[in-house]
Amino acid sequence: MVAASKLLHLLEAFSTPWFLFSSPQNNNLVFFLLEICNNIIQYQFDGNNKLVYSIIRKRSVFHQLANLPCDAASIQNALQKKKKRAELSRTVSMEAQSSEVNKQEVPSEQGAYKATLEAMPGIDKITEKSQVSADGTLVSVPQTRGRGGSAVESEASRSRFSSVSSSAGWTPTSDWALSWKSKLPLQTIMRLLQVLVPQVEKICIDKGLTDETEILHFLQHGTLVGLLPVPHPILIRKYQANSGTTAWFHTYMWGVIYIRNVDPPIWYDTDIRLFEIQRI
Repeated sequence: MVAASKLLHLLEAFSTPWFLFSSPQNNNLVFFLLEICNNIIQYQFDGNNKLVYSIIRKRSVFHQLANLPCDAASIQNALQKKKKRAELSRTVSMEAQSSEVNKQEVPSEQGAYKATLEAMPGIDKITEKSQVSADGTLVSVPQTRGRGGSAVESEASRSRFSSVSSSAGWTPTSDWALSWKSKLPLQTIMRLLQVLVPQVEKICIDKGLTDETEILHFLQHGTLVGLLPVPHPILIRKYQANSGTTAWFHTYMWGVIYIRNVDPPIWYDTDIRLFEIQRI
């Protein structure tokens, strides 16, 4: 349940309007997360009742995505919220720096703290489409439009999933927002919600359920065979190592080593530094 909840919380964070409109590449993250959910629903529904339950609980996230306002006024309002967040964060950062004046020297030019990721390789270079054949094996298929319209054409994929570049001077427009919103792969999830939400609500009302155990049991023995859209081709992602993921792995690995070795206190009287914050 923890993994399912974290996946949905991540989708919820990435699908906020101010984040989606802040960079021309941010919507890619939503596409990736929706792709994960769709693959699990279409091909691994059995055994993933906890993810299905989390999707039902967070159904408002998907409804908000489907009804995301893309007019110029809504885009500007979302960006204003982002600006207010940035100003608040900068104020908190400045206050924290001021409190440390008596402890260490503070540079005259105070900037905000910012975490960044390395540019991601072009997605068309690391993606291969496959379908499940009758005998259960994966078969590669050309980069063309998938069945049921759930996959986008290769040219559109190259355009949307190009390598991350600087967005300085870039301004989001209504046409740009509508261009990728219309391609959000929400059909499978929305169909799941259309079928299961009324059933779950009925069970909760009829039995007066307050415990999620029985709901999970119901979902575990349920099926959506014949109710979902035609299965989409599987998109196989080929991992591309980069400095960003390498830094994350090193931090995670040493974090686990440190936490699991505090008793006995082998780190006593040592200077352990797991993170580095860069002021820009």
